Amino acid sequence: MTEVVKFYILAHIVISLTGALLLLAIWYNISDRFKQTLQEASSPNRLDKGLLYLSLSIFVWVIAGCWTYAGHRLQFSDRNYFHMGNNLFSIVNDLFLFLALCYADHAPSFIHKNEKNSSRIIVVIIACGLLTLGLPALFLSSDQVDLLTIAALPDVLLSGFLTVLLIITFYKTFANRGLQIVAVIAVIAILSIFISILPGVFQNFFDDFTKDLIKITARTSFIAVTLVMATSWVIELANTPKPNEMTISFADWSLVKITIPSKKLFGATLEFGSKTTQYINLFKFAIRRKYGDEASQTILVGSGGEINNQTYVSRIIENMNDILVLKEDQKLDRKDLFTFVGQGRYRLRIVPENIKIDQTLLREFVNAPENQNYKQIVSANTDGTPLSGAQRAL
Repeated sequence: MTEVVKFYILAHIVISLTGALLLLAIWYNISDRFKQTLQEASSPNRLDKGLLYLSLSIFVWVIAGCWTYAGHRLQFSDRNYFHMGNNLFSIVNDLFLFLALCYADHAPSFIHKNEKNSSRIIVVIIACGLLTLGLPALFLSSDQVDLLTIAALPDVLLSGFLTVLLIITFYKTFANRGLQIVAVIAVIAILSIFISILPGVFQNFFDDFTKDLIKITARTSFIAVTLVMATSWVIELANTPKPNEMTISFADWSLVKITIPSKKLFGATLEFGSKTTQYINLFKFAIRRKYGDEASQTILVGSGGEINNQTYVSRIIENMNDILVLKEDQKLDRKDLFTFVGQGRYRLRIVPENIKIDQTLLREFVNAPENQNYKQIVSANTDGTPLSGAQRAL
């Protein structure tokens, strides 16, 4: 093992270990400091879990680096089982990265909070690992065919698929947070990681120096990008309004007043005007949150639910931002007002006692033929408080 190779391997181990520990420290800090905010969401897809899986994926690089160092030090780096071990580490890394994507808000819709599709892809990843173990047995003499390493094919195909998912997720995440330059760097880093594994499949794709340079540069860049993502998420969590500090008041049709101190909004008036669909959907969330029990406080979005799809929920926030003409640091995010509670169901984050609804407006709404289920929710008033005269008259 030359000094250059030793330097590359040890640098790879140290950089990966440092990055993994930093991500793990940020994850622990988030879980501890923002425990109440995270648990308030009651969501099975807490983003801090995604950060944990990201750190574990980088820890796999540390173990792979130790395996590579041992292979060169003990002189078994030319054996088939050494290369198979590298492929397996890469697949395990892909598994943790995919698990992290399952918790990302900007992941492609077919895996974002979709347990069935996610489970199927996890099965495929495990199958690729088993196939990597089984392929060498089919090529007893050598798994090299015309400078092509057959045993590495499952890894490169899986990595190609995951590269597309990572590019979409990271680019949308940073672009949504106004970090366009970081979004471009993230794309370059992810593509570089994929390119760095190609020599494991196609022999003589790069010389050793170029291959090692691309790999360590790509992984260092990716670690830096994940740290930026984690830091930006900490800032986002710190700016997330607390449920008990927000108030909302429905004074008349299409007229709403809202207070969110962390966004510097105090009694801000929203006139939805012709945007009646968004107003009614927000009104429904408010009624359920204020008068409903735990089961009836949520609304099913999509999948034949009361609200057709996610777009209608997002439009509520978009219209509020447009109507109030908010500055960039004041703009509301969907997570500020709505909580995902699993199985496609959402509820308003504002605590019931901070929701004010004009009784005449409420009576007009629940007495409409299409809103009889809301009349039952209000009439039941299962929170244990006495019914007001207006409510008894419904």
